[in-house]
Amino acid sequence: MSHYLTEHFPGTGGTIKESAEDFIVEEIPAYDPCGEGDHLYLRVEKQGMSTFAMIQRLATALGIKEKEFGYAGLKDSRAITRQLVSLPLIDEARITHLDLEGITILEARRHTNKLRLGHLRGNRFTIRVHGVTQGAEQCALDILHILEQTGVPNLFGPQRYGVLGTNHLVGRAMLQERFEEAAALIIGDPAGISNERWKTAATAYCNGDIDQALQAFPGRFRDERRLLHSLLKGQSHQQAVLGLPRKLLRLFLSAYQSHFFDRQVIMRLDSLDVLWPGDIAYIHAKGACFRVEESDEEQPRADRLEISPTGLLPGKKAMTAHGQTGILEQSLLEKENIETDRFTALPGLKLSGERRPLRVPLHQASCQQEDPETLLVNFALPAGSFATSVLREITKSTDG
Repeated sequence: MSHYLTEHFPGTGGTIKESAEDFIVEEIPAYDPCGEGDHLYLRVEKQGMSTFAMIQRLATALGIKEKEFGYAGLKDSRAITRQLVSLPLIDEARITHLDLEGITILEARRHTNKLRLGHLRGNRFTIRVHGVTQGAEQCALDILHILEQTGVPNLFGPQRYGVLGTNHLVGRAMLQERFEEAAALIIGDPAGISNERWKTAATAYCNGDIDQALQAFPGRFRDERRLLHSLLKGQSHQQAVLGLPRKLLRLFLSAYQSHFFDRQVIMRLDSLDVLWPGDIAYIHAKGACFRVEESDEEQPRADRLEISPTGLLPGKKAMTAHGQTGILEQSLLEKENIETDRFTALPGLKLSGERRPLRVPLHQASCQQEDPETLLVNFALPAGSFATSVLREITKSTDG
């Protein structure tokens, strides 16, 4: 089974994100502010902080509650990012006098509504790849051409799986009600940990010494320490794990959904552009899905990248495919030993599930060699898809 759509094209090699300037992301808004209304849209450039951290700083500086801010998408802290945020209308002079490290207000315009998550067409990326091989520019251009024709594998990728790459395993253990395993994964396997204090704590936990593990964990490991405190109080592993913040538990379950979806993408890499009978197809222009009855009749639309086959993010309400696709999805769930009703069994953590396109269109793709070892790549992707999916095809590296 191939692991790259462009398997027959050699990669450029190289590494990304040596500095924030190597990774620039700019939102493509769903609409432009109209110039009037009770909300102020700020186009903000930030560096070295998450979207939440940026909003927190703006809220403090302007004396506005964080919940009053709106945003269309979350952006990486390890990059230069440009995005829109909204806030209740204030005197624009207060904006021009802001002086916050790592935050630059590029533009301020009024609009009629608060900005909401998803009010976003996509993102435009400018990425610098260092240490590339000879002939990297032509190599990358060939790969980008294939991706423009066929679409980009819509992988979530390793950023969903956490520092140790185990978030999805925690989610699976929770769904399977194996909470002792989930707790061990949250604390971490000492073999995969480089931080000395964390490694000491994880080793103590493996040896059954919860008290020593708690003493060894640095204070910033709040969730791990909370888990250990619960166990020391005599709570069960299930109580201790489910006592962690809901946001974190949802992250684990979401990581499992992402992993399950990524497996489907890899399994269908050789036919991402081919509709199977029984597929649930995604209409890219509308963001809507429909069941494919006659795949031969719909295939010309797939050839034009108007529609694409979808994969399953498992949950109670997700549409289920029929035919060959349905068999594939069901066999994956059976191999994982997870019944569909498990996705609504955990209190307060119901997963409704959804369909996601297996591929997405690539726009405005270009690249240029800055020097013999540095390649500058530009492209745009729809909202919800990740630049890493393009970069892994270009570099042929899964850890870039």
